[in-house]
Amino acid sequence: MIYNSIVDTIGNTPLVRLNRVNKGIPGNILVKVEYFNPGNSVKDRMAIKMVLEAEKAGLLKPGGTIIEGTSGNTGMGLALTAIARGYKCIFTVSDKQSKEKLDVLRAMGAEVVVCPTNVAPTDPQSYYSTAARLNREIPNSFYPNQYDNLSNTVAHYETTGPEIWRDTEGKITHYVAGVGTGGTMCGVAKYLKEQNASVYALGVDTYGSVFKKYKETGIFDEKEIYPYRTEGIGEDILPKNVNFDLIDSFIKVTDKDAAIMTRRLAKEEGLFVGWSCGAAVFGGLEYARQHLHPDDLMVIILPDHGTRYLGKVYNDDWMRQCGYLESRTFATARDIIAHKNPVLTVSVDTSVGEAVTLMTREGISQLPVCQGDEFVGSLSDQYVLKCMLEDSSISSKKVKEVMDKPFIFVGLDNTLDVLSSAITRESPALLVRDDSEAVHIITRADLLEMISKTNLGV
Repeated sequence: MIYNSIVDTIGNTPLVRLNRVNKGIPGNILVKVEYFNPGNSVKDRMAIKMVLEAEKAGLLKPGGTIIEGTSGNTGMGLALTAIARGYKCIFTVSDKQSKEKLDVLRAMGAEVVVCPTNVAPTDPQSYYSTAARLNREIPNSFYPNQYDNLSNTVAHYETTGPEIWRDTEGKITHYVAGVGTGGTMCGVAKYLKEQNASVYALGVDTYGSVFKKYKETGIFDEKEIYPYRTEGIGEDILPKNVNFDLIDSFIKVTDKDAAIMTRRLAKEEGLFVGWSCGAAVFGGLEYARQHLHPDDLMVIILPDHGTRYLGKVYNDDWMRQCGYLESRTFATARDIIAHKNPVLTVSVDTSVGEAVTLMTREGISQLPVCQGDEFVGSLSDQYVLKCMLEDSSISSKKVKEVMDKPFIFVGLDNTLDVLSSAITRESPALLVRDDSEAVHIITRADLLEMISKTNLGV
């Protein structure tokens, strides 16, 4: 087939099955590999859409200049579109973006203005404000503003969503994407939910971003905002393209977990992808461990290509400087449970008194609660003691009337440092499935014992 210009090749990217990084996790897990777009990212889709809509509205005229704040990928899509349609480009970027991204934008003929990361969005120096200022100052310029321009969402509603529905033959049950501007997440989610309202949309967020807490509480908490390294997801603003009604829940992923998964995707799946891709897959798999069933089908968006992270995620020295590649070897959850029996559990209909007797007899301080095969709650000695002090008749009640929230599941290959950060006052124990699908429990005592055995120190 012959195309009139490179932008005509945007879309119809492949779905690829994960085979190794998801080992032991139920369900069918596919990834949509967006680096097959000509600009090597999902952002090509909305870049062409924003430009075409601006032309229709008379906002972009021949010989004009496109000015946009970008983390790099939108800039690439806009640059390709500008070349095909005869425009100039100026891009403002934050100073955390990889050198490779900036070099690519300049190679495509764009002017790049680097702005500081650690300033408020409304600060005159921020890359948001700088783009808006240049738009005001430069005649015949157009500021797409991917965060609030709803053509962003429409592009994915019209292309990415229908492709996923078509290629899965309507069998998709779970959809996962990182959330930055919100266009990919919400455009696809809107289309899929119109076809099947039960499709679950999981947004992947990063620590230092406001999305997850805002979804759960409706509160924009500035205390949630702090610098993070992962590029392309998370925000310290609420873009208009983020429709929280279309996102069923969020899961947060650390910079380290995202970076390590990115490298695993290259090494184990042959998918040479970008940093936010690792975040999306890690978040999707964490959710899948607890919620996916064997017949479910999850699709995860992989937004971009690994060439833009050669100096960061794929650079061993940089990874070590960030503490993502340790010179010492950490034990893993697999090591901790190697000589442990599967976890003891109680039913939701067991009495509290019987549960306490079991905990006392077996010398355990945490006890998962099950309803059939599902882990639906938990009991801990401290929590039960608190309940008994408040209500002396509690022993005769059923566990389901007093149980706390369930312990979270973690992966077999999660290391001690990751496990220790996952155990908190609110979640005093962790659950993990071994290769045979038996469930084990990991407590603080288990972590301390393993640290002592391996002589790692604290």
